[in-house]
Amino acid sequence: MSSEEFEKLHEMYRSLYDELKLIPERALTSHGEERKKLVRTFDERQGEAEEVLQGMEEELRGAPSSYRNAMSAKLRLYRRDLGKLQRDMKNSAPAFSSLSQAVQGSHPSIYSSQNQQSTHLQSQRALLLQGTEYLNNASQSIERSQRVAAQTDQIGTDIIEELGEQREQLDRTRDRLVNTGENLSRSRKILRAMSRRLMTNKLLLAVIILMELGILGAVIYLKFFRK
Repeated sequence: MSSEEFEKLHEMYRSLYDELKLIPERALTSHGEERKKLVRTFDERQGEAEEVLQGMEEELRGAPSSYRNAMSAKLRLYRRDLGKLQRDMKNSAPAFSSLSQAVQGSHPSIYSSQNQQSTHLQSQRALLLQGTEYLNNASQSIERSQRVAAQTDQIGTDIIEELGEQREQLDRTRDRLVNTGENLSRSRKILRAMSRRLMTNKLLLAVIILMELGILGAVIYLKFFRK
């Protein structure tokens, strides 16, 4: 349902109704051709008002139930007011019924063309509503696709950023491993040097001990065994 179209029809009906409600009072004070002209005008405007009300009813068929119920009650009120105007016109111009039939009989082509035009407009309106619905569905589908594409692009950007961070972490880890390897090489060299010094110290200590033992043996021999 197009609320804009319904409001346009509503404005058209109010304009026609405001014009129609003035005619019965004018018919009371008119005579002859002027009265016939007023009857003809009333009949034409009433037919147009009926067509507008039919258009409003068709627009309400696709409306939400809460809105449709309220507007349906308003349409019934409009038809009641239109019927009251018709009765007032009959009272103001007793020959209204015969004159109205004569007007309709003298202009069959006008009413036929109006009905055909109304049917054509209704079919066009239905096609337009269907086309609008298709366009809305297509627009919604495009919007959903755009949202999915935007989300996918954001996910891809996040993954690239995360991979960049992981690469930096791997580079830092590699640098630390290289530094650790160099430190281990220096440590092995230091340990080998310390091991050589330790062996040298042990040999020197053994030589010193042997020398002391030899000196001690010589002293004992000279003191106790050599006379």
